Amino acid sequence: MALSKLENLYRQVILDHTNHPHNKGLLNEATSQIELNNPTCGDVIQLQLMIKDGVIEDVKFDGHGCSISMASASMMTVAIKGKSEKEAMEIIASFLELVQGEEVPNPKPLGDARMLSGVAKFPARIKCATLAWKALERGIIEEN
Repeated sequence: MALSKLENLYRQVILDHTNHPHNKGLLNEATSQIELNNPTCGDVIQLQLMIKDGVIEDVKFDGHGCSISMASASMMTVAIKGKSEKEAMEIIASFLELVQGEEVPNPKPLGDARMLSGVAKFPARIKCATLAWKALERGIIEEN
């Protein structure tokens, strides 16, 4: 597959998550709620988690921001739903490495979030891509 076709696929996946976000909305019974914002660009995320016995049983997000921020939040919820807190923290670490341009040995657990690897070329967009992931990390830490 030519590089331009691959880049086009990446854009399409990001746009799909932006226009048709997964797990967007509010949880009625969240065990953890986190709100973070990116003051440099105005992105805001509210993340709600339902964690039982160390497993993320449900996750929802709401907020507003750029397409990278909202797509990343959607991708993150899909990647971590049903995972243990430990697994989720490992996925977070892999994602943070990925968007910094580092090699991730096993990117498969990231799911569609792998498509955000190109963000590394645009340092100003890294905060957009990582906002939801930082909220998740804080939620897991606060839960314990």
